Amino acid sequence: MNDITSLDNGGSKAGLIAMDGLDSLEESSKDRQFVTALARGLEVLRCFRPRDRHLGNQDIALRTGLPKPTVSRLTYTLTRMGYLYHDEKLGKYQLGTGVLSLGFSLLTNMDVLKIARPLMQELADYSQTVVSVGTRDRHGMIYLDGRYSADATVSLRREPGTRVPIATTAMGRALLCGLPQDEREKLMDNIRQRDPEDWPKHKAGIEQALRDYEERGFCLSIGGWRNDVNAVGVPMLPIAGSRLLTFNCNAPSFVLRQHMLEDDIGPRLVNLVRTIEAEAATY
Repeated sequence: MNDITSLDNGGSKAGLIAMDGLDSLEESSKDRQFVTALARGLEVLRCFRPRDRHLGNQDIALRTGLPKPTVSRLTYTLTRMGYLYHDEKLGKYQLGTGVLSLGFSLLTNMDVLKIARPLMQELADYSQTVVSVGTRDRHGMIYLDGRYSADATVSLRREPGTRVPIATTAMGRALLCGLPQDEREKLMDNIRQRDPEDWPKHKAGIEQALRDYEERGFCLSIGGWRNDVNAVGVPMLPIAGSRLLTFNCNAPSFVLRQHMLEDDIGPRLVNLVRTIEAEAATY
């Protein structure tokens, strides 16, 4: 089973987020060092989600909140530069090879992933689950890589680029556990503002994750994101030029019971991350 979930960033101007993932494009444009035209062009590229094959200028305008004439100029420029491909028959755009080269360069130059992959595969085979690594991307988590067991009867495999929420997933909660307190509070406040109705539930889950991490080095999501999925997450603090990454192991709840995560898989995932940190420090 290939389970892919997209996280919608919204289609208004308020959804246009700057580098730190919290400030709006309008706020950032007041910064004299901030190049608004470049930011708008990048926002056009970010409109394309994993399941999007083609988008028209109208689709992009709705998702970004930018005027359609502005979008038309941006898509023309990005097409000329190879970051978009224009399908003349459909009159729409798809991502070009220029975007692929950027993403491929990122993944191939992350030494941590080279170290992590065989260790992730070993744990995936042992647990007959999926072991993944991801990092924060604005208001969500984005999967960078994953390893899964060929013997698993049911797999929750997610492709690189798949996005999931922060507040309800083990991967996202692990990120919050690994952030400095001031950054964590800022991000939690942002989550509260974006989803005030569910905030009490989100807050309770995050606070429990923080306690678990303090006591055991890992945190859980027991049906937090989806009621039929259990997962454990561990943050890996920035090392060897990498940003804060989080590793998780997840499976359907009938495959991974809570006690299995607490007594076996969680400690193994902590050991996996500590091993990666030790090897990365020698690179």
